[in-house]
Amino acid sequence: MTKSRIAAVDVGNDSIKALFGELEYELNIPNIIARDTEDRPVIGIEELDNKNPLDGIHIKVHSPALKENNAIYRIGHLATKSNNATELDPGSSKSEEDQTLVMLFATLALDAVQESRPFSKTKNVIDANYTLGTGLPLREVKEGKDAGYRSKLIGSVHQIEFLVTPKYQGLKVNIKFDEVKVYPEGFAAYINLVMDNGGKIINKDLLDKRILIQDIGGLSTDIAVIKNRNVDDDKAQGFNLGVSESLEAIREEIRTKHGVELDSRRDVVEIITKKNDRNHIMVKGSRTSVHDITDRILLDLAKKQYRLLRNVWQRNSQTEICYFVGGGANVLKEYLKTLNNNLDGYNIDFFEDEKESIWMMANAYYKLIMDFVRKSEKQKAATDKAPVKS
Repeated sequence: MTKSRIAAVDVGNDSIKALFGELEYELNIPNIIARDTEDRPVIGIEELDNKNPLDGIHIKVHSPALKENNAIYRIGHLATKSNNATELDPGSSKSEEDQTLVMLFATLALDAVQESRPFSKTKNVIDANYTLGTGLPLREVKEGKDAGYRSKLIGSVHQIEFLVTPKYQGLKVNIKFDEVKVYPEGFAAYINLVMDNGGKIINKDLLDKRILIQDIGGLSTDIAVIKNRNVDDDKAQGFNLGVSESLEAIREEIRTKHGVELDSRRDVVEIITKKNDRNHIMVKGSRTSVHDITDRILLDLAKKQYRLLRNVWQRNSQTEICYFVGGGANVLKEYLKTLNNNLDGYNIDFFEDEKESIWMMANAYYKLIMDFVRKSEKQKAATDKAPVKS
């Protein structure tokens, strides 16, 4: 029997963050896809295998979970170069979009084709089994969409065929799930704060505090209300407000005002967050500030996010601290800090380590799925040892 491999995957609006096995492998791929044909043109085809596979992901996806089956896609960096590239739209449900599944399957397949994986391989076909920890926005979990999402994955074979992809051209990966756990994103963020990879409690001082966790994503914002070490399901809220629309507005205004075409929202994030020349672009070879555009649009979004915080805090007046997490929080951090200093002065905190904030969900899903596996193995061992009644 093929051994099941641990996978923790955060299908974020900006990018996919995934951790595998004993944390020996990780992937971060832009969440961008583009429909394509089977034979994409490649300049210097003989040099294809010298290129980085992550820059040339070109796949065919077969899965009964998809609305559009057997479609061919460019994925990630390669998709940004296409005129028909798509990113998840504001207002869409992550659990119901083909793009979410296509990105999930592609990410797992990219892990499965690595050497030394515990999977059987017959000629060019790899049979891969995964135990998956992933998540959905709180709003979708409260609407019960996690069960439908899980059922799409369990019990079916999902096949990824690598087409004109460096190193992996011609390989097929059959993906099966032995178990799928779908966690609400806000709860996952709390787990990441209080549990280490071994399931042991860290940050004990947080355990009995009343905490808010405001997770700002691309398409949505979750505010988890933590009380008595649990998420208060009634008070936790999800909102259709993320950074995507604002990033798209910045991208459009840069195009209109400066005539510069940025490939994706990810390019906008890079302009806003880079260490040097932040909020600057090159226009006809000249370094040009876009501060006026980014400040106006992002400050407006930060005000909306701050309003959400204020409203939830008022209904949970004994809250002690709010943690801002997620890629959106990283983009809005300085604006939110300034607003808070000038207005209510709530006790708020951010993760100064950019990677820690962006990878928080993937880390949390890893901790949760590992904890589930440990408990399952312990339970199985206890059952196996139990005396058989005659």
